[in-house]
Amino acid sequence: MAGATRYLLNRDGRFFARLVVPKDLRRIVGKTELRHPLGPDRRTAMKHLPGAVAVLQHELALAERKAASQGAMVAQVGRYPLTPDQIAASHYRQRIAMDEALRNDPRWPSLSIDDQHVADLRAAIAGTLDDQRLAVLVGEQVERFRQTGNHTAAPATDEWRMIARAIAVGELEALARTVERDEGNFAGKPEHPLIANAAPPDDQPDPVPIKALFKDYIATRQALGKHKDGARGWEAAILHLVKFLGHSDARQITKRNLLDWRDKLLVEGKSPKTIANKYLASVRALLRWAFENDRLPTNEAEAVRQPVAKAQRTRERGYTTPEAVAVLKFSTSYTPKEADNPANRESAHITAAKRWLPILCAFTGARVAEMAQLRKEDVRQEGDRWVVRITPDAGSVKAGGYRDVPLHRQVVALGFADFIRSASAGPLFHGGKKPERYLASARVTAGRVSQWLQEADLVPEGVQPSHGWRHRFKSLTRELGLSDRIADAIQGHAGKTASDDYGDVSVVAKARVIDALPDYKLP
Repeated sequence: MAGATRYLLNRDGRFFARLVVPKDLRRIVGKTELRHPLGPDRRTAMKHLPGAVAVLQHELALAERKAASQGAMVAQVGRYPLTPDQIAASHYRQRIAMDEALRNDPRWPSLSIDDQHVADLRAAIAGTLDDQRLAVLVGEQVERFRQTGNHTAAPATDEWRMIARAIAVGELEALARTVERDEGNFAGKPEHPLIANAAPPDDQPDPVPIKALFKDYIATRQALGKHKDGARGWEAAILHLVKFLGHSDARQITKRNLLDWRDKLLVEGKSPKTIANKYLASVRALLRWAFENDRLPTNEAEAVRQPVAKAQRTRERGYTTPEAVAVLKFSTSYTPKEADNPANRESAHITAAKRWLPILCAFTGARVAEMAQLRKEDVRQEGDRWVVRITPDAGSVKAGGYRDVPLHRQVVALGFADFIRSASAGPLFHGGKKPERYLASARVTAGRVSQWLQEADLVPEGVQPSHGWRHRFKSLTRELGLSDRIADAIQGHAGKTASDDYGDVSVVAKARVIDALPDYKLP
């Protein structure tokens, strides 16, 4: 039996290149090992293993360089070579970053630029300073770049002088930006060609912009019929993360970053459930997709979780019969108040939603947003039976496909058929004009109705204003001994077993369940 292949890891049928992070670099890297996906085929994985290992070794080298620049370890001389122009550009960026940090110090305005220092820098760039004066001017900076492995030049050599003069260029350019910033101009760029034309270090991987990555991810989901609203809630979470990080490069995200972000959200007052189901869920989905599609070498969010306390229930989750009757009496008899100012008059869509959404949800067990997105063309008559079609074309359906749901006799008797006949084409309960905005508009309407019922003190503690109908519907069908499989099909719940995927639940079968539901005693 052949021995294990070095650096190759098999996890659940998928192969990875794997390197252990040395202990003295784990603080920089933020994890104990690095992985690079190689796919499910062993032969292909073996083919790409050497290159993947090289990528991971390069990441460790970058971490080692960062540790050396922070004084956490000593780098091997010459291990990370930079050209003089790259050293000049690096020094310039460091000085600009220092300037930015110092401007938060109230003592900063009292500092001034030494004219003699500027003159010495100009002389250094021109090559008119001797080695001793050059060493006094920038010798410490030259040595710092040597200690971080960027060059091997010995003092007083031609190479050393070239690097010293390059650092003087970076220093003088940074001072020029400082003067501009003192005048309120923060848009200045380096003008000296040594910095302006400096090539980035060859070993720096291209950044992966987080916002662009999220846009690509959502595009793939929308191609599958998901996130028709552009995942705006998730986008807000991603933007919050970018602001917290202070940069937008997904490659730089570490597990430690995400744990700190999670803790920051708790400090800001976000509930554990919101953090788990919105903030972390969105980032975890994004980074998992990026990892699986080789956009990122690792998934840093894989093990980041927010514990959520199990809800302590003190009552049923659905409306009781008296509670349901109270809501339906209130909604079906609703008439909007007259407004003195026409601008304050309630829209016809919202009035219709308040009258019809509660009873439609009561007799279909549908999600309120699915009912709120109904269009006139989604309601049809088949003989004596009225049927609504809940379809992604009207906005979104959580289960993915459309489903037809027969209407209960009481809904029709209350005048819903007449309402449909008199309605204009398009959405019945919201004013969205463009299909891509239907879902967002439907959710606004659903929220308005839920808030209206809560303000009327008709929603008991522990019951969700609209979701309570879904729980009540399922409870009623079980009390009546009706088929759970058919109730699931009416409500849009996935089947529980493989056999549930065989055959169709017809409108006739659904109608038997709907017709078995008793009428509510309304005026």
